[in-house]
Amino acid sequence: MNIYDIAELAGVSIATVSRVVNDSPLVSEKTKRRVRQVMEENDYTPNVFARGLGLNSMKTVGIVCPDVADAYMAKAVAYLERNLRAYGYNCILYCSGHDYDDRQIAVKTILQKRIDALIIVGSSYAEDDEDSEKVDYIREAAKQVPVFLMNGYIHGENVYCALCNDFEASHSAVSEMIRSGREHILFLADSHSYSANQKKAGYEAALRDAGIPVEQSLEVYLPNKINTVRESLLRRPELDINGVFATEDGLAAGALKYAKRRGLSVPKDIAIIGYNNSELAVCCDPELSTIDSRGERLCKIIIDSMMLHFKKREISHKVYAKGCLIRRFTTDF
Repeated sequence: MNIYDIAELAGVSIATVSRVVNDSPLVSEKTKRRVRQVMEENDYTPNVFARGLGLNSMKTVGIVCPDVADAYMAKAVAYLERNLRAYGYNCILYCSGHDYDDRQIAVKTILQKRIDALIIVGSSYAEDDEDSEKVDYIREAAKQVPVFLMNGYIHGENVYCALCNDFEASHSAVSEMIRSGREHILFLADSHSYSANQKKAGYEAALRDAGIPVEQSLEVYLPNKINTVRESLLRRPELDINGVFATEDGLAAGALKYAKRRGLSVPKDIAIIGYNNSELAVCCDPELSTIDSRGERLCKIIIDSMMLHFKKREISHKVYAKGCLIRRFTTDF
């Protein structure tokens, strides 16, 4: 039994059945009762297709992220799916990986699923420049459905972004590290994404504000793998640092392992700050000081903005959440 059978037995169109399923005021109560009786007699359970027919909505949101094996991504996707479901929306998830071509394919593929909106999780989709031509495929997607980007910024029509103010949070944290007496601070990142670049800009601005020269040799890019970071830093005997600012908690955990291998006391000899306030931060010994990038807050901003957009309300194209330093035991300030 499907929606076409119900429509035939009730003597109405499939669009009317869909409107009855969604309790549309455009259908009379008499017709609703007749259609519902047919549905009940035939033990018919409406699916998402039935709900969407004739209403220009499938009550479905597409979510694209690089990889749900990443703790930050997994937490964001879980929050989004759970709360969108509370609004009656189903979700379709596509993990694109980090390759540029694969990201384009992911967005193109999920748009074919008749979604009402697209959520893109991760700053890597924003590339390194909000006006980069490499994000044109996202601007093209926004011509079909509203696009909501989490943790990055893309300038474009029908593109709405929620992001942590990474520049401000990074500048504040590094400035505190400098005031505590650290001047040789290593910057650790794993990408040149929009978010990573904002963090780097905040780090460099804090150094300049304190009259400390920016040294490119202290700006190191490594894969976000704890042991890889440790071994890579150990292969740099010339490193003379008393602070580390990392764009991910995994990178900071690797720096902590490096410090222990070198026999450095943390935080007395070297202070370390991570980013994202993930489970990794409390798994370390000592526990990591880290910047909370307000992931749940960003997810809530996206969902609230989406619901307002569906109601034809005006919403902002860029909304910031304020990051904050969570002080644990790898800093002493």
